[in-house]
Amino acid sequence: MVSSEASPWAKSGGLADVLGALPGALARIGHSVATVIPRYLVAADAPAAQVIRSMPVALGRRVYDTSVWQLVGGDARVYFVDVPPLFGRDGLYGDSRGEFPDNHIRFAVLSKAAIEIVRRIFPADIIHCHDWQASLVPAYLKDPRAVDPSLVNIRTLLTIHNLGYQGVFGKNVLEELGLPAAYDHPAAMEFWGNISFLKGGIVFADALNTVSRKYAEEIQTPEYGFGMDGLLRDRRNVLSGIVNGVDYARWDPENDTAIPAKYTAAQIAAGKASGKQTCKRELLREMGLPEAAMHRPLLGVVSRFAAQKGLELIGQAAEELFREDVYLVALGNGEWHLEEMFRWMQSRFAGRVAVRFGYDDGLAHRIEAGADIFLMPSRYEPCGLNQIYSLRYGTVPIVRATGGLDDTIVGVPARDATGFKFVDYNGYALLEATKQACRGWKETKAWTAMMARGMRKDYSWTASAGEYSRLYQKIALM
Repeated sequence: MVSSEASPWAKSGGLADVLGALPGALARIGHSVATVIPRYLVAADAPAAQVIRSMPVALGRRVYDTSVWQLVGGDARVYFVDVPPLFGRDGLYGDSRGEFPDNHIRFAVLSKAAIEIVRRIFPADIIHCHDWQASLVPAYLKDPRAVDPSLVNIRTLLTIHNLGYQGVFGKNVLEELGLPAAYDHPAAMEFWGNISFLKGGIVFADALNTVSRKYAEEIQTPEYGFGMDGLLRDRRNVLSGIVNGVDYARWDPENDTAIPAKYTAAQIAAGKASGKQTCKRELLREMGLPEAAMHRPLLGVVSRFAAQKGLELIGQAAEELFREDVYLVALGNGEWHLEEMFRWMQSRFAGRVAVRFGYDDGLAHRIEAGADIFLMPSRYEPCGLNQIYSLRYGTVPIVRATGGLDDTIVGVPARDATGFKFVDYNGYALLEATKQACRGWKETKAWTAMMARGMRKDYSWTASAGEYSRLYQKIALM
């Protein structure tokens, strides 16, 4: 595995959770797995040992002095690529001034170092690359000038976690990266007059996948393809979708130490909801909302405040939404206009809306446990994790029918429904779905049955790892 993030050592989003869980799940079913990530400043305290003191990595006319640290624990190992001038900074990709201007160098070094690790200490059959930051691995391996017999039989898989992030830089970077001038071509890495790392991975990887079956279909369309839909249609025969798993050791109300009361699917199914009710009451107290909210639907949001997440639809629907006598708790931060929208809602609907800006892992768990309904109105969502967490916590999701949200939630009126879906991307559609959910919330018996169905769904990494194992076997035969 090659990635820019892996939990708990470096995290900015769901990618880190995948890399924190999938390698171990694969190891438990018999694969030998290693993960390669940068040794960021935040990872400097990881209990790793230096295994390569000096490993020169050549990019163009420059050579970067690299060392490698190894952490062995649990079911898999992690290799940290250590280049202090590149990775020893505050922030993974940027700081308060914006993205680091040398990110193309930083992640090219990561990709080349990963190949060297395979060459020197961890021989691999498959290099599994994640997102644009690792997309140069297949580009370097397919460079016609660099034929190494020890690497010629290695196959590569690129997982696209979010096609919206493409690693686009000026075409002048090719020489700095040590890539051939021929890659400045529409059939290679050229992208609208620039160079795209992600496009290089899509072109040169032996196989492609993304994090849900629906998203694998969507990215082949102009609406979701971010300019790469034609290329992805050309490669559709090697493109597949596998839904991410979740870590139920961390996200399960039966054993979650971050919530005030524990509860199980069996208790909910039997009508014994006191544990979840305690979680709701304590969440209201923590967020400063009134006791009266115990008797009305409590909506929850835990999200990056980004355009992708569709949170603007909540603002569009707000005036009519709160006429439904609902309450809302939200946790997140991001784009200023969305933060301002939540501040406006908190002021406009005082006593009904409570927002915490930033990220608080414990509070995220308590919102999942304490809310009645969880909102995920995403413009697009490759997989999504919070809707899966919500299922396990008996917090019924309202989702837009896109990507992994569509794959993981069965919408009303299906007999096996686990949540509510809407299709059109507008506030009215979200409002109607929320009204429908609020009506359902009043029907205690049917609502409790839906909660229990969701809690019994299994989206563990064991199932996803099995699908990846079968994909690896297929790739190995290419």
